[in-house]
Amino acid sequence: MPIVTEEDRRWMRLALAEAGRGLGWVEPNPMVGAVVVRDGKLVAVGHHARYGGPHAEVVALQAAGEAAQGATLYVTLEPCCHVGKTPPCTDAVIASGITRVVAAMRDPFPRVAGGGFARLRDAGLKVQWGVEETEARFLNAPYLKRLTVGRPFVTAKWAMTLDGKTACQSGDSKWISNPRSRSVVHALRGRMDGILAGIGTVLLDDPELTARPNGPRSPTRIILDSTARLPIDSKLALTALRVPVWVVVSQMAPPDRVHSLQQMGVELIPMQGDGPIPIPDLLDELGRRGLTNVLVEGGGRVLGAFLDAGEVDAVEVFIAPTLEGGSHHFTPFRGLGVTRMAEALRLTRHRVSLLDGDVSLSGQIARPWWQLTDSA
Repeated sequence: MPIVTEEDRRWMRLALAEAGRGLGWVEPNPMVGAVVVRDGKLVAVGHHARYGGPHAEVVALQAAGEAAQGATLYVTLEPCCHVGKTPPCTDAVIASGITRVVAAMRDPFPRVAGGGFARLRDAGLKVQWGVEETEARFLNAPYLKRLTVGRPFVTAKWAMTLDGKTACQSGDSKWISNPRSRSVVHALRGRMDGILAGIGTVLLDDPELTARPNGPRSPTRIILDSTARLPIDSKLALTALRVPVWVVVSQMAPPDRVHSLQQMGVELIPMQGDGPIPIPDLLDELGRRGLTNVLVEGGGRVLGAFLDAGEVDAVEVFIAPTLEGGSHHFTPFRGLGVTRMAEALRLTRHRVSLLDGDVSLSGQIARPWWQLTDSA
């Protein structure tokens, strides 16, 4: 197995930083970055900037021009070898005169899945992969989850007081977090394919669940509402023709309520059964509809249902320096929970920052789709 040098790691970290620039713009594609290096010096960088646009390798190689002759290409994902929305990247790499390709990880997409590396080797290029693979898989965990299980990546978001309350006993929650925290939430929404909430939260707050200002994506609003209680004069129903609203209902939803919402432009997603919405089945449907990232904003029963189903992949939490007291049910997660602290989920990657006094904590939960594979 080829030796991985610190120089290789350094250039790959730069490629990963480039890849991150595509966040929110490239889905359902993965974020990919590329760096061209010749004789130990940086020649060019590139990243996949938007869905349907040129891939990172092509951008970097075009910027490098003739300087790519005899150079090394560092890329965060195996170059594609098939015709999709763009020509195969392997063809561009071979034609450029690159002599060595170092990749962070193999692409599990079935039409690539090692074929890109094989094509490059067959053309006489040196190929190595597995450099900074953990970081690459962490970066593209949403893409990997959809490929692995066909479901979108779920981020749970909530704001709470220092003593763990998401609203007062009356239900009032405006505002727990400060303006700066709320602006971060809107930026987060603008990178999502869907924003999901329960009907209880909607009836209490009458939210729009939109990103303001608009981000790179326009997320669909998804409401768990077994009996189709969403009011036709709610902000969601009144804006359904402008920004899509999907209401997930059970077989208990009255036909007249379903018809009224459909008349407003709301799309109904019927689920089997007459009980709570089954979270795994719902995520299967959202995956079939092409969603890669879903932000779940509550309330406690909905977040608890996702947690009980093992379908919380990441969290975004905003903790205000306020104390409320009381013993009511407005807490971030309800549901069944665990019986032993050892069974509680723990973040394996997390970041903490201060936002004008609020504490922001975000991170991922370890899942199989971003664990290391065997490099070669």
